[in-house]
This record gives sequence, structure tokens and C-alpha cells, in this order.
Amino acid sequence: MNENEKNKQGQLQIDLPQDVAKGVYSNFAIISHSSSEFVIDFAALLPGIPKASVAARVLVAPEHTKRLLAALQENIMRYEKEYGKIELKNQPPRTAMPFGPQGDA
Repeated sequence: MNENEKNKQGQLQIDLPQDVAKGVYSNFAIISHSSSEFVIDFAALLPGIPKASVAARVLVAPEHTKRLLAALQENIMRYEKEYGKIELKNQPPRTAMPFGPQGDA
């Protein structure tokens, strides 16, 4: 087996269909959960329209949700290092875990 074949064996192949590749716009997300999954609804809030339209719903296992949180935190750090701090206007600061690591609610 040559080096290229070895590299191909360890690589994950991802298919990105054309209709998914264009993406959907979201400026609002609603996150809920049960004991077995997290549900993330991505929606668009438009000026003057009091109703948000959900563009995509993603269901994620708790373990993958935690991995997603870590990946987002890492990418935000990289982004801010390259482009500067992301400022959240008109919003008090929040943490990713508002009830602490114990999950107290």
C-alpha cells in the first residue's frame, strides 16, 4: 500500500449536496433538550416581522453537542485572534454554561 492509499484510508469523505451547500441564513437560534438529545432550531428574525421563521432544525446527541460547543469556542478564539473581538451590542455578557458545570437549573 503506497502513502496516498494510507492517507485516503484515514480520511473522512463528506458529501455536500448542492442544495445544502448554499446554506441557510440564521440570526436567531432556539435550543432545547431532553435526556437523549439537543434540538437546535435556526431561524431568521426580520425587521418589522414579529414572527421568526425556522430555516433548519438540527438534532444532536449530548456528547456531540459538547464537542460542538468546544469546536465553536476554539473557532471563535481563532476568529478573534485574526479579526478582533466580537462585540455583542445591547446584550449583557453570558457564559456558555449559565448554571455552572454542575448543570444546576
